[in-house]
Amino acid sequence: MKKIAVICGATATGKTGLAVDLALKLNTEIISADSQLIYKGLNIGTAKPTESEMRNVKHHMIDVIEPDENFSVGDYEERAAPILTNLLDRGKVPVICGGTGFYINSLLFDLGYGNTAADESIREKYAEFLDKNGKDALFDKLKEVDPETAEKLHPNDVKRVVRALEIYEVSGKKKSQQCDKMISKFDYIAVAIDYPREELYERINKRVNEMFDLGLIEEVNGLLARGIDKNCQSMQAIGYKEVLEGLKNKDNHSTMRDTIKKNTRHYAKRQITFFKKFPNIVWMKPENATADRILELING
Repeated sequence: MKKIAVICGATATGKTGLAVDLALKLNTEIISADSQLIYKGLNIGTAKPTESEMRNVKHHMIDVIEPDENFSVGDYEERAAPILTNLLDRGKVPVICGGTGFYINSLLFDLGYGNTAADESIREKYAEFLDKNGKDALFDKLKEVDPETAEKLHPNDVKRVVRALEIYEVSGKKKSQQCDKMISKFDYIAVAIDYPREELYERINKRVNEMFDLGLIEEVNGLLARGIDKNCQSMQAIGYKEVLEGLKNKDNHSTMRDTIKKNTRHYAKRQITFFKKFPNIVWMKPENATADRILELING
């Protein structure tokens, strides 16, 4: 099996810098696994890496869609999987970098869900349900019949939500009862940087302050001026939704700033919880999180 390097974990832990360090040593390319970096024009609030931060390392899956487009986990896999395969075919060690766990799972694990036969009538039924009621209502149906599988999926991952519902209807058994293991498609080394909680929160606060200094509010106003609707999927991202709400309520910048910091801290806690369950992940103290250390793991 060919190896893949994964640098994941919570926001504001220095994933990008470490990934670039590693990519330079491996003479390879980075595949972003971040659900906000995919959007063109969302730069400040997403902490999108600049050209200087990329250091001439090719980054994939950044700036791939317009901010008024929707994008699912299935869409991500469809675009990113061929890039991963191409790098492997060229003898490269791909570096996957990001904090969107569902994106990473879609690339690394076989999530096809069992050997239950397909049933087109059931798929058509749920396609109609989706059109009428939306993806959140569809996801609620899965939570009712198979909460264990729902916990591992994202509402945007409509294809797999429908497949899990299909398995339940065809077999009478929950998908989680049939195949509850994540089967890896590749040999990978996954690393996360384990900052003490208070230090992580300080890093988050500093990053949010920098976003305001760089012009986050001006960026949001620019998106609105372009006609990007506040209900767009992109504008639900942390940083953007709080500024939109603050502008509507005529809040001062300090209030917006504090709300973003709080919501980012909560998001970081959810990311940590997610990646604590990630198979075979290596948690590194910040002082030990170096490209050379990861190279040792890859070569070991």
